[in-house]
Amino acid sequence: MVTGKWFTHIFKALKRKKVFDILSYALLMVGIFWVVIRGAENQGYFWQWFRIPRYLIEFDAGTLKVGPILEGLKITLNIVWISLIVTYAIGLITALMRLSNHAGMRMLARLYLETSRNTPLLVQIYFIYFIVAPVIGLERFGAAVLALSIFEGAYASEIYRAGIVSLNRGQWEAAHSLGLGTFHTYTDIILPQAIRRILPPLTGQAISLIKDSSLVSVIAVYEMTMQANAIVAETFLVFEIYFTIAVVYLILTISLSQMVNLMEKRMRAQV
Repeated sequence: MVTGKWFTHIFKALKRKKVFDILSYALLMVGIFWVVIRGAENQGYFWQWFRIPRYLIEFDAGTLKVGPILEGLKITLNIVWISLIVTYAIGLITALMRLSNHAGMRMLARLYLETSRNTPLLVQIYFIYFIVAPVIGLERFGAAVLALSIFEGAYASEIYRAGIVSLNRGQWEAAHSLGLGTFHTYTDIILPQAIRRILPPLTGQAISLIKDSSLVSVIAVYEMTMQANAIVAETFLVFEIYFTIAVVYLILTISLSQMVNLMEKRMRAQV
């Protein structure tokens, strides 16, 4: 009976803490919004939020149509999901090369990492679009995906490597004692355990990729940021448009974080 009351008390305390956290976050957002509004008004800026809905959805001859911002969002999502797959593939291959016994592979992986991590993404986008893409026949979209994947893959590789080396050496010894080769040791023993540990940092890398995708607008890929730039140039709705796409990016990243949190809980439940 005492134990039941104790659990009930803990549950209520956690529930109150969650409500308090939500209220605190909401108040913080309201405060930031108020500061931005006041700052813009002090500069003589007149808000025109009523003009924003037409750039999200609009009615044309009684038909509901997607506005330019949501059209750009579709391109952004296409870039992101393809880039994520390629990023994680590059990251895993590079991590395995770093852990290889072959000195040449380790040197090649190290050269890629140092080059990619120590040069700006913007420079890499220009380099791939103007130099690499014409040689291999890539269009703007493909060049954007390749540039993002190469840049983010370098960071993903270090996350993979950290997860792999964090496992106890006994896991390798047990796999070898069962007669498993290197390939099956990785696929059956090492990677399934490492993925559980590195899921949060991999999610952080995915969120970084979503935000970095806005940079591909510099090569005229009409994703969400490029659409926003075009609207701003036409209407001068600087704050309204950029705040709108900031909210869209925020919704994307928070949704991804929540999805991964659910995956983590299910994975813990299965252990």
